[in-house]
Amino acid sequence: MPYLYGQNIRLRAAERADIPQFLRWINDPEVVENLEVYAPMGTVEEESWFEAMKTRPINEHVLVIEVHPQGETDAWVAIGNTSFFPIDEKARSVEIGIMIGEKEYWNQGYGTETMRVMCRYGFEELNLNRIWLRVYETNPRGRNAYQKAGFVHEGTLREAEYKRGRYIDVHVMSVLKSDWLRR
Repeated sequence: MPYLYGQNIRLRAAERADIPQFLRWINDPEVVENLEVYAPMGTVEEESWFEAMKTRPINEHVLVIEVHPQGETDAWVAIGNTSFFPIDEKARSVEIGIMIGEKEYWNQGYGTETMRVMCRYGFEELNLNRIWLRVYETNPRGRNAYQKAGFVHEGTLREAEYKRGRYIDVHVMSVLKSDWLRR
């Protein structure tokens, strides 16, 4: 698959060489605060995850989010990853996930732009009809980014997740192809 470009980002296929960086991100408590990661991960677990991911259909492979470092236009630096999982071929629906692992790139619009690029790819190239996600009530920054990208709140799964000794609500958000094309 060729690169997918936004105005300030590009998405590329994940490579085995990305595993150490992914491992650093998923073992950072601040990064995984709003993700479904519950235990420390080691190289063996991350390599097993990577191998399993590569057996899924190519449109469900993880993509690395890259941006230009400050003041540079030729170089790219990895700041996170995103993927669809799994694509429902009959309903043309898919869940999307995203992680911005490099904290110095938080709150700069890269998450919103990534979601827009993935929606464009999903609707215009993969002929999806619905892209959806789950976001914790404790993640207002994420909810705001998703709304900016065109996602709407569909409902709340009450106390559906257990994090840090308490139950929290999980919001379901989605964007439909018909909504996307009207933008």
